[in-house]
Amino acid sequence: MSDNEQFEDDELEYKSKTQVKKDMHALQAMGERLLTLPAKVFERLPLTPRLREALEESKRITSFNARKRHFQFIGKLMRDQDLETIQNVLDHFDTASDEYNRLFHLMERWRDRLLTEGNTALAEFVEAYPAADRQHLRQLIRNAQKEQQQNKPPASSRKLFRYIRDLAEEACFSPDHSK
Repeated sequence: MSDNEQFEDDELEYKSKTQVKKDMHALQAMGERLLTLPAKVFERLPLTPRLREALEESKRITSFNARKRHFQFIGKLMRDQDLETIQNVLDHFDTASDEYNRLFHLMERWRDRLLTEGNTALAEFVEAYPAADRQHLRQLIRNAQKEQQQNKPPASSRKLFRYIRDLAEEACFSPDHSK
């Protein structure tokens, strides 16, 4: 063995058994969090067919021990996934994450601007979210403004927010989205 080969072997990262277990538990937990995602988001994730199948199967398992073993298997399958992309998506939907809070506040600001600023905000919104249906958006804005004037509960305002959220989630998965 030459000195160069020995030097390369020394550079290999050593992981203790404890660290390997921690990593596996983290992958299992990530697999469990995938089950909490909305169906339309889950469908768009870049997962292998075998992992999708295992995650779907986990919904039917009720026995504690069987479920525990199954999530160990899911953790093993998670090793072959694009973990960075999956983690970014999970952060978008994790209410405790800074990313989720940032997006939530952005969506609230859009709703408030659409209700108060009129056509200028609408034009900017449609430019930012080209998939938006301008006519549907105008109808939601009109209904929400009418409710505000009549001091009614904000049902249309909530519908507007849901529509904005759906567009933001859709934009999160577009190929030109850089995050």
